[in-house]
Amino acid sequence: MDYTIANIAPIVLLPFLAFVIGSFTAKKFPKFTGIMVCVAIFGSFLLSARIFADFVFNQYSADYYIHKTFTWFDLGPTFKLNLGIYIDQMSAMLLLMVSGVGFLIHLFATYYMGEDKRYARYMIYMSLFTAGMLGVALSDNLLSFFMFWEVMGFCSYSLIGFYYEREAPGDASMKAFMTTRIGDVFFLFGLLIVWNVTTQVNGQGSFTFVDLYNVIANGGFDGQMLLGIPLATFAGLCFFMGTIGKSAQFPLQIWLPDAMQGPTPTSALIHAATMVAAGVYLSLRVYPVLEAGHLLVFVSYIGAITAFGAATMALVQTDIKAVLAYSTISQLGFMVLGVGVGNYNAAFMHLITHAVFKACLFLSSGSVIHSLHDHHTGGHVQEMPRMGGLRKKMPYTAFVMVICSLAISGVPFFSGFVSKDRILGEALIMGLKNPVYSLPMVLGFVAALLTAFYMFRMIFLTFYGAPRDQELFDHCHTEKFSFNRNLPLLILSLFTLGLWYSGSLTGQGLVKFPGVENKEWFQTLIEKPDAHHLAKFKNYKSQAWGKVDVKPAIDFSKSHYDPTHGLSAEEAHHAHTLHLYGAVGSIFIAFLGIFLAYLMYIRKSLNPGWWATTFSGWYQTLKNKYYFDHFYIDVLIKKVLFKFQDFIAWVDMGIWDRIFIDGWANVNNFFSYWARKFDDVVVDTIGVDGTGAGVRFFNLVLRTLQSGKIQFYFVVIFLVMASYLLTLRVA
Repeated sequence: MDYTIANIAPIVLLPFLAFVIGSFTAKKFPKFTGIMVCVAIFGSFLLSARIFADFVFNQYSADYYIHKTFTWFDLGPTFKLNLGIYIDQMSAMLLLMVSGVGFLIHLFATYYMGEDKRYARYMIYMSLFTAGMLGVALSDNLLSFFMFWEVMGFCSYSLIGFYYEREAPGDASMKAFMTTRIGDVFFLFGLLIVWNVTTQVNGQGSFTFVDLYNVIANGGFDGQMLLGIPLATFAGLCFFMGTIGKSAQFPLQIWLPDAMQGPTPTSALIHAATMVAAGVYLSLRVYPVLEAGHLLVFVSYIGAITAFGAATMALVQTDIKAVLAYSTISQLGFMVLGVGVGNYNAAFMHLITHAVFKACLFLSSGSVIHSLHDHHTGGHVQEMPRMGGLRKKMPYTAFVMVICSLAISGVPFFSGFVSKDRILGEALIMGLKNPVYSLPMVLGFVAALLTAFYMFRMIFLTFYGAPRDQELFDHCHTEKFSFNRNLPLLILSLFTLGLWYSGSLTGQGLVKFPGVENKEWFQTLIEKPDAHHLAKFKNYKSQAWGKVDVKPAIDFSKSHYDPTHGLSAEEAHHAHTLHLYGAVGSIFIAFLGIFLAYLMYIRKSLNPGWWATTFSGWYQTLKNKYYFDHFYIDVLIKKVLFKFQDFIAWVDMGIWDRIFIDGWANVNNFFSYWARKFDDVVVDTIGVDGTGAGVRFFNLVLRTLQSGKIQFYFVVIFLVMASYLLTLRVA
C-alpha cells in the first residue's frame, strides 16, 4: 500500500469533518448527525484496518516504518517546523484499537443517548474526541502529539460536564481539566528541552520521535545538566508528569473517579479505552528518554502504588461505575508498572487488551443503569446494594460482563491474563534480581488479587443472589437483543480471548492452539526502543507527503519470534522459569480473589459488615479515598494556595500598588507641586515678573537722573562736591 495524504489524512479528517458538519446539522437533524458520526468513525476503522493488515498480516519487519512530513512554517534556516505522520507496528495497532473500539462505543451511544435532548451535540463531541486520539496515534512528533492531546482534554471537559444543569458534573469537569493541566505544563517543559537538545546536536530544532531517538543514540544528553539534575532525567520527569496527569497516576489520580459524572459511553471511550491510555502511550514513545534518565525504578513505583491504591479503594465502592473507575486507575497502574520494569511489549499489550474489556465493562454497566429506574425519583440507579438477580432480566449484559470480568481478573485463556501475567512475571524477575524492585513486585501481585475480588464482588452484587430491591427488580424490563445495545458488547467480549494476542491460549505456551504455536505476533512486532535498538534510527529518513512511498523497495528482514528474547540460553531458561512461576502465582491469585468474593457475597460465609466494623479506620480511609481530596482541597488549596493567593494579593495591592503604583503617584504629585511652585515663584514671579519690575525700576531711576532739568544737575554736582570735601576732611 502506498501511504499518501489521500489514504492517511482521512483517518483523522473523517471524524473531524463529522464534528464540523454535525455542528450545523445537530439542532435540526439529530438522528442524521448520529448516523453520520458513526459512519465517519467506521470509515476511519476501515482505513486503519488496511494499515494494520499491511503491518501485521504482510509480516513486515518490526523495523518497518512510514514517516512522511510537510513543512508547517519556515522562518529561515534556524527555525523550520515540519509536521507529519509516523506509522510503525505500535501506532498501526493503536489506530485499529481506537477506531474499532470507538466505533462500537459510538454505536452503543445511539442507544444509550438516543432519547436525550442533546443527543446530536453529544455525538459530535465524541467524534471530535476520537479525531484527537487518532491524531495522537499518527503524530510523528511531540508537538502535534501535544496539540491532539489538548483536543482530547477539551472534549473530556465538555463530555464530563455534559449534564451541566447539575452542579456535580460541572465540578467534575473542572476538576479533571485543572488536574490534567498540571501534567500538561510539564509536558510543555519537556518539549522545550527536546527542541533545545536537537538544536545543539543537529543544528536544527525538532520535535520528531525519530530525531529524539537519534539524539539519544548519539549521546546528545550526555553531560548536560539543568538545575543540578541530568537533563535526560529532567526531560523524562517532565514527560512522565504528562502521563501521571492524563493517565490518572498517583498522586494525580483524583480526577478520574469524579469523571464518571459524564454519560456512560463517555466513560467507556475517554476514561477506559482511549484518553487515559494516551498517557501510557506517551511513556512508551519517550521510553528511551526515561531509560536515559534512569527513571524506570521511579516509574515502576508510581505504577505499583497506583495499581495497589486504586484497587483498595475499589473494594468499598457501591456505585457500579465507581468500581470500574477505580479499576481503570489500577489497570493503568499495571501498564505503567510494565514500563517501569522494562516490559515494553507487555505494557502496550495491556493497553490494548484493557481498552477492549474495560470499554465492554463500562458499556455493560451503562446497559444496567439504563434499565434500572427508581419509579419514585425517576432517576437511574447505579447503587449495587439495590441490585441483585439481574442476570434473569438481562442475560446478554450479564454474560458479557462476566466474560470481561474474567479477563480483567487475569483468568487463563483471556486477554487480561496474557498481558497482566507478563507484566507481573517481569516484575518478579526484576524484584528477585534487584531488591529495589521488591516493593513494586509485591504491590503488583496484591493488586492483582484485589482486582479479581472487587470485580466479582461487583458481578455477584449486580447479577446474582436474590433481588435486594424487589420493586426496582420488578420494574426492570427483560432485555431483548438490540443491534446497537448488545451487538457492540458481544463483539468486544469476543476479543477478550487471549488467543488473539498470543501464540497460545494462555500466553505461556502451556496450552497450544493448532496453527499458531510460537507465532507470538505481538511480541515479534513490538520492539522496545532501548539502547540496543536506537542505533537503527541514525539512518531513518522522512519522505515528503507528495512523494510515492519507497519503503517496500527497502530490504527489511522479516521479524521472527525469538523465545530467548536476545538472552543467553541459561538466562532465557531462568527468565522463562520465573515467568512460569509468575503465571502460576497469578492464576492462583485470580481464582483466590474470585473464591473470596463468592464466599462473601454468594455463600455469605464471610460477612462484609464484620470486616468493615473490625477495620473501621481502614474502611473510612478507603471510603474517603485516602483523604486525597481532603488534602488537595482543604489543605493544599484552601490553606496553602489560597493563603499564597492572599499573600500575592497583599504584595500586589499592599506593595506593588501602594508603593510602585500609588507611591509613584505620590512622588509625581510631590514633584508636580514643587514644579508648580518653582514655576510660579522662580520662573513667573522672579524670572518673568521680576525682570519686568527691574526694568521698570531702572527706567524710573534713569528717568529721574536724566530728567533734563538744569536745577537738578546743579544739586547733584553740589552733593558730589560736598561728599568729596567731606571725604578729604575725614582723611
